[in-house]
Parts: sequence; C-alpha cells; structure tokens
Amino acid sequence: MAKPVVGIIMGSQSDLAVMKEAAEFLEEMGIPLELTVVSAHRTPARMVEYATQARARGLRVIIAGAGGAAHLPGMIASMTSLPVIGVPVKSSNSIDGWDSVLSILQMPSGVPVATVALNGARNAGILAAQILGSADAEIGRKLDKFKKSLEDKVKESARTLAKKGWK
Repeated sequence: MAKPVVGIIMGSQSDLAVMKEAAEFLEEMGIPLELTVVSAHRTPARMVEYATQARARGLRVIIAGAGGAAHLPGMIASMTSLPVIGVPVKSSNSIDGWDSVLSILQMPSGVPVATVALNGARNAGILAAQILGSADAEIGRKLDKFKKSLEDKVKESARTLAKKGWK
C-alpha cells in the first residue's frame, strides 16, 4: 500500500458519515490517504502529535472535519505549514451547523483554513486532489477527466430536457 499523502481527520466517529465522502473521492483518484479520529478537546496531545508530525510522515494536505465548536481544523492549521481544508459538520449539538461553519471560516491572519460548505467533504477531497494535481501531472489528468465528466453530465441533462420540449 502506498504511503498516505492526504490525512483525513475528524473530531468524532459520528463525523464519518460525512467525512467518508472525501476518502471515497480520493480513492477514486488513486490518491493514498489515511483516515482517523483526532479530537481537539478529548485528545489534545494526539492532535498536537498529528499536526506536528504530519509533514515528516509524508502528508501533503490535511482535511479536518468537525462539528459544534469545530476547533480541530484551526488548531491543526496553527501547528503545521501544510494546507488544511476544513469541513464544517452539522452535528447533533450544533446550531444548524452555523457554529461549525464560522468556527472554521473565521481564522486569524496567518492561520488559514480552506473551508468548504457544511457537510461538504466531497469538495474537500476534490480540493485536496487539486492541490496535489497542481504539481502532479497524473493527478491533474485524472482531475481533467473528472471535470469533463461533470460537463458531460450537464449537457446530457440539457439534451434530456430538450427532448421533452423544454429549453
């Protein structure tokens, strides 16, 4: 098995239903990943170790998902120079997910977290692949093919509607 280049972490096992979408997209692209639970509040020492050792372990991008107060992505970003993509997760204790969105989005200067939509883990996987694909021609070609498939899907939908007399 290839060494992971993307780390996918989440604050709780309950976030897996959302975060697996990032893993599934990366697997479709053939990008090696690791996926685990790292809680900013319940396992702070594990979080520090994960963030500070990520580059040395070969990771090039980290996707961090969290609900509620959602401190995990920002705390990880504060301890590594790797790109961090935050996924706000609408959890059972969140305020319609807005607390998670704002906790991840509103980072102080110098500690950026690229933030995707609420429960938008698939887009986080796509963004991670695009970051890697900017310097890896094979990943870039796979992404070009993926983007073309999106275009083809829209054109097919338009043709279907046109056949029904709608334009």
